[in-house]
Amino acid sequence: MKHSRFAIRDMVVLSLLICMNVVLTRIASIRIPIGGTEALRIGFGALPVIFAGLFFGPRAGAVVGALGDIAGFIMSPLGGAFMPHFTLTAALTGAIPPLMLKLFPHREHVADHSFLEILLAIAAGQIITSVLMVPWFLNMLFGVPFMATVFVRFQTQLIQIPLFVMCIKLLARRLSFIAVG
Repeated sequence: MKHSRFAIRDMVVLSLLICMNVVLTRIASIRIPIGGTEALRIGFGALPVIFAGLFFGPRAGAVVGALGDIAGFIMSPLGGAFMPHFTLTAALTGAIPPLMLKLFPHREHVADHSFLEILLAIAAGQIITSVLMVPWFLNMLFGVPFMATVFVRFQTQLIQIPLFVMCIKLLARRLSFIAVG
């Protein structure tokens, strides 16, 4: 029977992924304001969250996304109050791709999935969270125009999603090599 707790090694790796998420999101990304509010952030901050979900499961991806968002806010509040809406989207960023992969024939490891399967799984998560939910929340909370934000975010994801998939495939191949060797 599989227990529901994370092993200490897993918790250490997930903690490092949270740290990577904070650094890549808050420091190593390009921020573009629309109407005085940050409406677009271009970077690789979602990659550690997606990685956690795909390699450790949807619950781990959600935890890395949520805790990364909370830790990032504590370290760098970006001039506003805490909004749990964005913590929810960060959690879903890590939970949706592994859940989507379950729609495809069962494979033992992420490396066993095709590029297209991983692309569709990550695209589903990014479209739901980054392209739809974040602009909706920005509109609802700050009055940022929904359609303008959706259009720009969709264009950004057309570039980011394939890059995320290439990184995941490379990491999956490398990690399966290390596990075998």
